This record gives sequence, structure tokens and C-alpha cells, in this order.
Amino acid sequence: MKFLSYWHDTAPAFAGAAQSAVDGHFDVAVIGGGFTGLAAARQLAKAGAKVVVLEAERVGWGASGRNGGHLNNGLAHSYLAAKAELGKERAIALYKALDDSIDTIEALIADEGIECSFRRAGKLKLASKPQHFDAIARNFEAVHAEVDSDTALLSADDLKQEVGAPFFGAMLSKKSAMMHMGRYVVGLAEAAQRHGATIFEQAAVTEHRQAGSRHHLKTPRGSVNADAVLVATGAYTPSTFGYFRRRIIAVGSFIIATRPLTAAEIVATMPGNRTCVTSMNIGNYFRLSPDNRLIFGGRARFSATSDQQSDAKSGAILKASLAEIFPQLAHVEIDYCWGGLVDMTKDRFPRAGYHDGVWYAMGYSGHGAQLSTHLGMIIADAILDRPDRNPLEGLEWPAVPGHFGKPWFLPLVGIYYKMLDRIQ
Repeated sequence: MKFLSYWHDTAPAFAGAAQSAVDGHFDVAVIGGGFTGLAAARQLAKAGAKVVVLEAERVGWGASGRNGGHLNNGLAHSYLAAKAELGKERAIALYKALDDSIDTIEALIADEGIECSFRRAGKLKLASKPQHFDAIARNFEAVHAEVDSDTALLSADDLKQEVGAPFFGAMLSKKSAMMHMGRYVVGLAEAAQRHGATIFEQAAVTEHRQAGSRHHLKTPRGSVNADAVLVATGAYTPSTFGYFRRRIIAVGSFIIATRPLTAAEIVATMPGNRTCVTSMNIGNYFRLSPDNRLIFGGRARFSATSDQQSDAKSGAILKASLAEIFPQLAHVEIDYCWGGLVDMTKDRFPRAGYHDGVWYAMGYSGHGAQLSTHLGMIIADAILDRPDRNPLEGLEWPAVPGHFGKPWFLPLVGIYYKMLDRIQ
């Protein structure tokens, strides 16, 4: 078993990173070489801006290369909950932004000729308990009537053709998609570079100073000056940017991937070949990879640490959950085990905009794979003084009380959600 991301291990390396010292003056400096930062850099460079991307590790190293490979439309919340909290107009705008984000990715892949196995698969929100199906059905009725008619409600009998496990029904969101995340992020980096962006890897930003409209960014490889800065680092935001660290809760998400399944195993396990998410608070998500592995993930442990020891502990929990949901795969070999950090906000709504001289887009709360490319391009357009399309404009973002970067309270959150799963 390899303790590394399947997406990293099965994608080509990005060969275009600049090898010179970090130096120069740029119109825009983008901090973070994931989906958000690279999409913004591509958009800015296409418009003629002089852009630099400063990545602490290598492109796609963070959440962009450590996720479950889902491009799911719909909200992290139920639509009904979002409407109650945000109001109908903003909830619809955010829901439609997630729809648009998948269209954006599909169009970008076509424009740039990126080979990443993109496919409109549809997503199943699976009811793990009978009462969960009732809640899913109520949410479906509102979604289908008010914001997304391209949805369907499936009964437990309908699911027999979709998933080889006993669930109590599901909501199908037909616009949802999947792709190979590692190949996409490398293709996105190559596209940004092709349009003129300069990309530095191993260039963590260790200091940020601002004097008037001029920003100075220091890295171990040198320094740059820029007229504008976009912070696109999510859960990997450095302490240099304390404002965002106090508002982002870094939560570990852990994933395993089986050996390639046989044709018979696929028919018995995932005949529908969609992305799937269960309805438990501490639930699981799964899909088939392009080479027919089952990629199976979840919040196995409420931890803000992702290293081989932590990933191994979480992998054992995930393997037990896999066997519980799919007993037919209880003894299947696990080829990959990895983890990563998800940038959660307190209310689980993303944030994007401008604060104290710095642009930002982050807080995707588990929906970043699909939304990040879209929001990166939207913020790039805002930097270029194009019409504002930000669905999150003006959404208040208070700091998390008592939180300064290390989420000490995660074990307590885990206990709370485990209790909810037992009683709900």
C-alpha cells in the first residue's frame, strides 16, 4: 500500500516551474498553486496581466490533489438550510454558482485540451437511515421546484441498479461530474504557463509587507513585488495571513483506493458509476477511478494532521467502513491511502472577495474541487475590473472564537457529530 495520493501518483509531473530565483515586479502575485490560484493565473495572463504563482510545495500538492475526485453540484448544506440562513436569493445564487462551476471546468478542459477523464456522472446523496430519506425528499422538492429541475428522487428499489449496498433512497443531481484531479491540475498549470504566467514551486511565502498599493512577498528563494495579491491557500494558509487563519478551520479528510476492481466486482458494487455521498454527519463518499478502483473517503478522524501515521490510522477506519457498506469488498486489497486538509468555515459557506488590500477565495468546506476553478476566475475578473460576478460578495465572515490557526476543538466536534449520528 502506498501512502500517497492516487491523483499525484498517476499524473505526469509539471515540468514548467521556473528554476530561477524568485524575483521581479508583477501585476498580480497569486499565492497557492492549486485549482483556485492556477485558474486565476490563467485568467489574468490571458488578459495580458503579468502574473506570478508562488506555491509552497508543487502544483496541486494541497487539497487540489488530495480530494475524492468529485465535482458535485448542489450545496454543502441542504438547500432548505441555506435558504433559511442566507435568504432565498443568495441561496439560489450560490447553488447556481456550483452548477456554473462544473460548466466552467468542462469548457476549460475543452479549450485547453486537458486529458483528465472528465465525465458527467451524476451524484447520489444516499439516505443511510429511513428518516434521512424523509429529509432528502423534502430538500429535493424545494431544489427541484426552485433552483434545479435536473434532479430526481430515487427509491431504495431504484438504487439497486446504482449501488450494491442497502440504502433507503437518494437524491440524484444529474449535472455532477468527476475527473482525474492530478491530471487536471497539471494541465491547468501548463495552460496558465502557456498563456504567460510564471509559476514558482518550493516558494512558500514567509513574509508579506504592503506599502500603499505595492506588495512585497518574501520566499526562501527570493522576493517579488506586486500591485495586487490573491491568497488561494485554503487550509494550507500560512501564519503570514492571520486574518484568514482565524476564519479557516483545517479539518483532515482521508481517502483510500482499492486495487482495480474486476468487471464482476463493479457490477456488484457500483453499477451506476456515479459519485456517491452518504447522509451521515460522519459519512463517506466514493466513486470509481478511471482505472476502476473504488476511491472511498470520509472524515475518519477529526484531526488537523495529515501525515503517514495519521493517514494510516484513518485508513484502517475507512477500510472497516468500506467493508460495512460493501461486504463484498471486505477483503479487497487497498493500494493507496492518503489524507489532506479541507478548509472549513464555521458556517460551511465559502468566502471570496477583498480584505485589507488582499484578494482571496477559500473556505470551500468540502466543495472546493468544483467551485475553486470558477471562483478563481471570478476573482481574477474582479482584479481586472471586469463586472462583478462574485456570488459571495458582502457575505459577513466573522472569526471563529478562540481559534488562531490550530483547531484544538476538533475532537469535541467529532464527539458531537458521532452522538448526532447515533440518535438521528
